[in-house]
Amino acid sequence: MASTRLRLVSLFAVAAIAAGACNATASPGASTAAGNDCTAGTGSGNLQVPDVVAGKFNVAMVLIGPHDDGGWSQAHYEGLQYLCKNLAGSHVAYVELVPEGPDSEQVFRSLARKGFNFIIGTSFGYMDPMDKVAKDFPDATFLHLTGFKSNGKNFGNFFGAVEDFKYLAGMLAGSRAKKDGNPKIGYMATFPIPEEIRLGNAIARGVAVTCPECKIDVRFINTWHDPQKERDGAASLFDAGAQVVFTGADTPAVATVAKEKNKWAVTYDHPSSCAGNDACLTAPYWIWGPEYTRIGQLVKDKKYTAGYEYFDANSKAMGLYGFMTGETPQKGISDLPPADVQQVKDLLAKMLDGSFGRFDVFAGPIKDNTGKELLPAGQKLKQSDLDQFPPGAPGSECSVCMYWWNENITVPLPKLS
Repeated sequence: MASTRLRLVSLFAVAAIAAGACNATASPGASTAAGNDCTAGTGSGNLQVPDVVAGKFNVAMVLIGPHDDGGWSQAHYEGLQYLCKNLAGSHVAYVELVPEGPDSEQVFRSLARKGFNFIIGTSFGYMDPMDKVAKDFPDATFLHLTGFKSNGKNFGNFFGAVEDFKYLAGMLAGSRAKKDGNPKIGYMATFPIPEEIRLGNAIARGVAVTCPECKIDVRFINTWHDPQKERDGAASLFDAGAQVVFTGADTPAVATVAKEKNKWAVTYDHPSSCAGNDACLTAPYWIWGPEYTRIGQLVKDKKYTAGYEYFDANSKAMGLYGFMTGETPQKGISDLPPADVQQVKDLLAKMLDGSFGRFDVFAGPIKDNTGKELLPAGQKLKQSDLDQFPPGAPGSECSVCMYWWNENITVPLPKLS
């Protein structure tokens, strides 16, 4: 996640730390054995990086927001807790509210100096600081979320194709807007980075399946976690006429505003962002625990190969709220055309069995909102196109790249700094 445009505040003023430990008796799917403690105590104020525990596999996580934000950071925190309960002999700690950019470097460096074996950074703007620190601590393993860099040694990259589930949510939103007679959708994006443009385009392509006449407005709010800015951004889109508004940010604020305006929202990152609010149609969300545990075991066994890993829907590491096993669709789904809902269910099944994935979401023909054909029918974007602005990284150049808006998006592209 995220961009270095965030206002960097002093880590010594905002960071909070927590730690917990697990012993070697836990197994996948089991509850933590008696005596294990994965419930962390928190501290704030001056940053005091937690200590490692001798004889344990020590895992640290750095979060951009609070661990209980109901969104992105909470999903990662719960993944860390899952690892703690299911990876034998592990000890975990997290540092929350760490701003992106150069200031985060001191957090990663401090964790490495303490002796943590496995250090996870969960926001886009941690990428360069982690890359730098990893070179100085070759015995520690660093895993970065949402970026594109790896040193092939002890610094790996990891993310998943949530664009699959944004596409499905787009199909539902298009159906809802068409049913309501208001073919206008809003997308509240965070920063002008490839990830956010990719997800906006996935939404737009899904919308076009069920509502070809729908148009999509976009607002960039330049933050991942700021409930007031998220409220203001959502209100702006609703006031401009949107019937359904998506968020790319971390809190459920968009659903709160949707309820106030008698409109609809699609939240993100965590099931709780949507549950209990009838104005929320659905939420694409993350299930990080099994993946963190899998990679953690590889690191512990010294079998992890640092590289670029991007999992698709068949990993079972993502979900669409209301449509997964044991979940009930939200109220706003109940009166949609049955054929539209069934189409979403059928495509979800294909995603989960691996027969439809991110490259199918971005299969040609693709036309941008200037009328230019970017990709003809029968072709698909490549991974380098999904991840990068032009020209791409040396050795991984992109051809189409991710600096375009789908043809049903009405706003111009953001200028790149």
